Amino acid sequence: MASLQEKSCGCPGVQEMSLSQPAEHNTSFFRLRHFPIQLHLVNPKADFLQKTDLIVAADCTAFAYNNFHHQFLQNNSLVIACPKLDNAAELYREKLTAMIDHSFINTLSVIIMEVPCCRGLLQIAQQAQASAKRKVPIKKIVIGINGDLQSEKWL
Repeated sequence: MASLQEKSCGCPGVQEMSLSQPAEHNTSFFRLRHFPIQLHLVNPKADFLQKTDLIVAADCTAFAYNNFHHQFLQNNSLVIACPKLDNAAELYREKLTAMIDHSFINTLSVIIMEVPCCRGLLQIAQQAQASAKRKVPIKKIVIGINGDLQSEKWL
């Protein structure tokens, strides 16, 4: 099998792939099941999105919340984005809408930090839900800047 560097289809970071966990991760909390995870790079019709519960996480959340992999990623798909730095709200709304409609997403859990700029990610998800033909439940999860889980609420 060719390494990622040997593949000739462009940047390996945009190639859809399922991940298997190395033996040293089997007893840890590593739960990432696919790549890529950056919302800019994810194909809205990717196989790993089909009929899944989707975690839409602000970039900082996995670093701030120690139990992120264990609590949120098991059996879920993940996309990450930063509403303040990415400046791609319309693109993100369109991608999430397509994921809901074409990949038959079951639920959206939006994980944000407690800081005001993170709320934009929740607004994008809510706009995507409103634009979609299918309706899916959205859960808002807020992580504190000290790494605590502040709230979880279905909207």
